Amino acid sequence: MRKTTIFILFFSLLMGRATMAWSQPAAVKRAAKSVFSVTTFKDDGSIHGSGYGVFTGKAGEGIAMWNLFDGAKRAVVVDAQGRSHEVDVILGVSELYDICQFRVKNINDAGLPTITTDVPATSAYLVGYDIKKAPIKLIKPEKVEKFMTSNNYYIFKDIDISNTDLGNPVVNASGQLVGIMQRNKNGGQAFVTDARIINTFKTNGLSLNDRSMQATGIRPALPTDEQQAMLMLMMAAQQGDSARYEAYITDFINLFPTSHVGYQTRATRLIQQRELAKADDILTLSLKNATPKDQAYCDYAQAMFRAVAFKTDTTYTQWSFGRAMQLAQKAYEIKPQPIYRHLQAQILYTEGHYQKALDIYSALRKTPLGKNGEVYYEAAQCKMALNAPKTEIISLLDSAATIAKGPAAAPYVLARGRYYDNAGEYRKAFADYLAYDTLVDCRGTHDFYYAKFKCEMKLRQYQLALNDIAHAIVLNRAEPTYYAEMANLQLQVNKLEDAVRTCDMGLAITQEYTDLYIIKGIALCEQSKRAEGLKALQKAHELGDGRAQTLIEKYAK
Repeated sequence: MRKTTIFILFFSLLMGRATMAWSQPAAVKRAAKSVFSVTTFKDDGSIHGSGYGVFTGKAGEGIAMWNLFDGAKRAVVVDAQGRSHEVDVILGVSELYDICQFRVKNINDAGLPTITTDVPATSAYLVGYDIKKAPIKLIKPEKVEKFMTSNNYYIFKDIDISNTDLGNPVVNASGQLVGIMQRNKNGGQAFVTDARIINTFKTNGLSLNDRSMQATGIRPALPTDEQQAMLMLMMAAQQGDSARYEAYITDFINLFPTSHVGYQTRATRLIQQRELAKADDILTLSLKNATPKDQAYCDYAQAMFRAVAFKTDTTYTQWSFGRAMQLAQKAYEIKPQPIYRHLQAQILYTEGHYQKALDIYSALRKTPLGKNGEVYYEAAQCKMALNAPKTEIISLLDSAATIAKGPAAAPYVLARGRYYDNAGEYRKAFADYLAYDTLVDCRGTHDFYYAKFKCEMKLRQYQLALNDIAHAIVLNRAEPTYYAEMANLQLQVNKLEDAVRTCDMGLAITQEYTDLYIIKGIALCEQSKRAEGLKALQKAHELGDGRAQTLIEKYAK
């Protein structure tokens, strides 16, 4: 009888366990289909980290522990069917709670929905990863804390959780995602961060500069707000990563198919790569999809005009000034904006139709573009090409420089200065050069300081000239002409030792520039260093400089 009783009790326990195993809710079992393994890799291809995660969205979105991605170059997930997927973008990161959300490529299977209640779960199911049969176990938190007002932070007994459980999803009986099992990478208690934290994840235009996003080689997702997406596109262009930039352009076109910006950006890239036929295709697609249509036609016209003007690819004959004009006219027909007439004037000027272009510029001065110095400057260019009286040209340049305010006036002040310079009015040119230098905070180009130097030479402002040619050298140390000009001026003002030193600096860059040998030879001979001077002059003679022989004969006496 005793044996029979023991057998019945043992059988009852077995049946009870079997009932527990088979009584797991169907929704919990289905949750196993959303679990994946994740492996992250370093730059050299070696493994950085591995763990688990779970899909949480409808387009390949998933979550996992952030420490797996921190410092990694790329990541691959393997879903419950054994299929591999490359992680494409990071959607958000919480370093504090060691969790991140990302999206993988080529998957549209629905992931787990997150919990919808603020009430903490008293028990839940930990769903493991296995391609054949995922392990599932019932777990209970030791305690629950609140964070971010309504989210729950679950802490578990360490003995109940193994390291192989980390990253696996914790779900309620309805199969809703509570969170993923976590533990600090340095050890400690196991915890689950409320999965609803991902609702706070959102990229913006400056996410490329975010410290967390920069900690991984996986790019942040393009923002869903168009203005923020445009900002990220601009930031990506400045970072110099061509492949990443191309990916963002593709994302932008897919996310905002009616925006002209994505098509225009891609066309610009293709033109830079001399792929005009492909650029034409993408701009044609813009005409079909983008709105407003007038802007799409304007983009097309501008791209074509610039490519033809700069002779990007003369073998591609389908693009021409004439066709660019037709596109610009179409934009104006759809919406008569002054900017489209401005583009037409630029095309006409480049074609050599100066009077027609001038007529449009004159009309544009009566529109809102009349508040833009560019219209007056370009009208002045037309007048120059038509050999108009100097007073008419100066009047337009004056207007351009006056209408623009502050630093915006700088290019027009410089243009007026150069016009005065070419006209022989050096004092007026010098005044404009000084004004321009002030407007740009003394940050002009080496070409500018060289032009200013030559103007100062004509005005015999030698100390200013020395300062400016030195400035030009600092900005472009590889131009031997600047060293020769500086050394020549130093020779003129009897700074002979300085002239020799300047020549030596120039000759350290090139040994083929004869002016440097000529000036050095004269400066040395004038210092009574005849042997060294004649040696420099002889070098100039060997390089074919006709002046050298006369100087050798002069100083050899």
